[in-house]
Amino acid sequence: MEAAAAAEGAEAGSGCGGGAEEPVVSLAEVLAENEELEKEARAVLGGSDHERCSYSQGAVKRQALYACSTCTPPGGEPAGICLACSYECHGTHRLFELYTKRNFRCDCGNSKFKNLQCKLLPEKCKVNSGNKYNDNFYGLYCTCKRPYPDPEDEIPDEMIQCIVCEDWFHGRHLGAVPPESGDFHEMVCQACMNHCHFLWAYASQLAVPPLTKVNSFEDEGIVLKVEESEEQKKEIKKESGVEHQESKEEKQTEQFNEPSTSSGSACPEVVTKSEEPVCKLKELQSKQFLKKGTATFWPSNWRSKLCTCGDCLKMYSELEVQFLTDECDTVLAYENKGTSDQETERRDPLMDTLNSMNRVQQVELICEYNDLKTELTDYLRRFADEGTVVKREDIQHFFEEFQSRKRRRTNRMQYYCS
Repeated sequence: MEAAAAAEGAEAGSGCGGGAEEPVVSLAEVLAENEELEKEARAVLGGSDHERCSYSQGAVKRQALYACSTCTPPGGEPAGICLACSYECHGTHRLFELYTKRNFRCDCGNSKFKNLQCKLLPEKCKVNSGNKYNDNFYGLYCTCKRPYPDPEDEIPDEMIQCIVCEDWFHGRHLGAVPPESGDFHEMVCQACMNHCHFLWAYASQLAVPPLTKVNSFEDEGIVLKVEESEEQKKEIKKESGVEHQESKEEKQTEQFNEPSTSSGSACPEVVTKSEEPVCKLKELQSKQFLKKGTATFWPSNWRSKLCTCGDCLKMYSELEVQFLTDECDTVLAYENKGTSDQETERRDPLMDTLNSMNRVQQVELICEYNDLKTELTDYLRRFADEGTVVKREDIQHFFEEFQSRKRRRTNRMQYYCS
């Protein structure tokens, strides 16, 4: 086996003039890698239209966005452009890929662009007052305000996006070691945890890992509501409208820990005698929980566990984080939409060609296509089964043989009119 492998290696390198051998990959590996790259591209673009400017849609819930450093350099006003405008209006410019931002309207050609008019939709308002901007629009990320990739940073580190401010952070700058990527789906940075202070109560039940330790000296955190007076307990009971009995505490804990159902229905609702829903947040705040100066990491279904009582909805609105209760706002939902939409809309070039032909031409083309597809598949399968490399001369040989067989078939099929 070793001798055969050595001989094969020598044969592969014999035509290279003694130079370094090129890396060898199988056809199966190439096809698998290409399919994976296409899938990732569809997910990143999230179904964004590459031909029509998204401005006419208003503030799009989520879309692929870019910032043009050529048109809006640092020091100027930040601006974002949609996918179609990045191709049509800024194709030769230096762009920053922003991935996706929520509730954003394309700025291309408005007053922020001094010497450029949008080629797709020239008539636009001067500014989009509902858009929100951060340093990402200048190509800077994280608390360190560095570009990505950073030519001066030699430390390999994963960038993670905060779901609230939508900035990107180095894993080492989050104040906590991120869990394995498959263990969490979303992250809230330190600053946004301080802004959305109510999330600390949920973190004790839902975060990955849950912030349940109460040793504040070891964790350098703050334990809230560790000791409560009888008067405080009565006030909590009065506010929440329910007696905090041991059995009900256990029941509520089970509700927060059980996974979401496939239909996305909420956990069983607990009601008081007045038929008003119990505030889940007050239930959690009545217990001790840990507050730390770090980012937090959350599983895929955590948003469905947030309280949606009237008081909490009002709080979300005041903090401008109403999107937290919308599971369709997640980046995962955005990526899934892009994958499913583009799989549905992918046009078959064969069908486009067939539609431009008459009936006889269509039948002939379909027969030729099926013959080519069958023979090429059978031919390439041998290489995949044997784990050997398909070379240029192999492909040339196949098509020469295919054309020869086609000519022989054509010569045998002669029609005469009497």
